[in-house]
Amino acid sequence: MTAGAALARLIARPGTDAGNAGDSGDAERCGLCAAPAEDEHRHLLDTTDGELLCACRACALLFTRDAAARGKHLLVPRRRVRLPGPPPGRELGVPVGLAFFVPHPDGTVLAHYPSPAGATRWELDPEVWRAAVCRRPALGTIRAGVEALLADTVPGGADQHWIVPVDDCFRLVGVVRQEWRGLSGGTRIRPAIARFFDELTPRE
Repeated sequence: MTAGAALARLIARPGTDAGNAGDSGDAERCGLCAAPAEDEHRHLLDTTDGELLCACRACALLFTRDAAARGKHLLVPRRRVRLPGPPPGRELGVPVGLAFFVPHPDGTVLAHYPSPAGATRWELDPEVWRAAVCRRPALGTIRAGVEALLADTVPGGADQHWIVPVDDCFRLVGVVRQEWRGLSGGTRIRPAIARFFDELTPRE
């Protein structure tokens, strides 16, 4: 299943784990072996095209134990960590209050902000990111390509930031696309984003 198809599922339940969306009559299938994927299944990132694939338990276990089996795919981790202190979004030059930052193996960091048209992105100044990592060493633990810094600094919001798996970011993009109304987002968008963050739970 591609990232676009996975995203359509993930927007259904913004507070659940990434694999929980969908009903039992239309089960997800593993993007590698086509076996049915469990409700709380893992995801794989295809590094050649950035697509997100569902993974059944057997394939996820294989990618956990056997580095040689990984090839072009990376298993998306489950870790979620809420970081203390004020969100670093402002010091990273975010022009909006809601954004996520994905470091990549080549050293680039892509910043994304969810919008009704999807996720708008730009490349962050490497010096700005390195300075942020020096001030906040936890940012240096983000796993390239499969984890992100997620920041919410919208006025009136929770003013928080997390290290999350990238499939959480896909879910948030889906929430924004589903709930946005009109030019400014309407009355539904902020409560939906607040619920998303309220229902994030720390995990290793």
